[in-house]
Amino acid sequence: MEDELIIGLYFSRSEAAITETEKKYGGYLLKIAMNILQSREDSEECVSDTYLKVWNVIPPERPLKFLPFLGKITRNLSIDRYDKGKAKKRGGGEAALIFDELEDCIRAGSNIEKEYEDGLVAESISDFLRNQKEENRIVFVRRYWYADSVFSISERYGMSESKVKTILFRTRNKLKIHLEKEGMM
Repeated sequence: MEDELIIGLYFSRSEAAITETEKKYGGYLLKIAMNILQSREDSEECVSDTYLKVWNVIPPERPLKFLPFLGKITRNLSIDRYDKGKAKKRGGGEAALIFDELEDCIRAGSNIEKEYEDGLVAESISDFLRNQKEENRIVFVRRYWYADSVFSISERYGMSESKVKTILFRTRNKLKIHLEKEGMM
C-alpha cells in the first residue's frame, strides 16, 4: 500500500493504518531498534511504541516522507530506552560504542537552551554531510543514524572493516573541526 493511503488511514482513524504500517515497515523499524538496543524484546516494544506515537500525532501532523518519519520516531524511542537501561546498569553493545565515538564531536547536557542548540547542531551536521563524498556520507549515516556495526557496513558496501573505521575516524575529525568553526563546540 502506498504511503499516502496509509497516512489517509491514520487521518480516518482506521486501525488498519497500524496494520499496514507494520506490514510495510515493521522489519525496517525493528532493525533500527535492534541495532541500538541489542534486545529483541525491547526492540519489539519500541516498534509498538512507534505505532502508538504515530497514531497520536497523525492527525494533525502529515509527514512529507513517511519512512524517515517512522525511522526517526523509532530511533528516538530506542535511544530513550537505551539511556534508561544504561542508567540502571552500565552495558556494552553497539549503541555504547557509537555514543563513545561521537563524544568528542557533540557535547552532552540538557536544558531548553541546549534543545535549541541541538537543532542548530543537527542542521550543521546535515550541512557538513551534504559536503562530504557520497561514500563517507553513507558510511557515517549507516553508523550513527542506523547504528549499524562496522562489520555490517563493511559487508553491505564491500569494503574492509579497516576502511570503514578509517572513513568514520576521518569523518568524525572533520565534523569536529566543522562544529568548532561553527562555534558549536
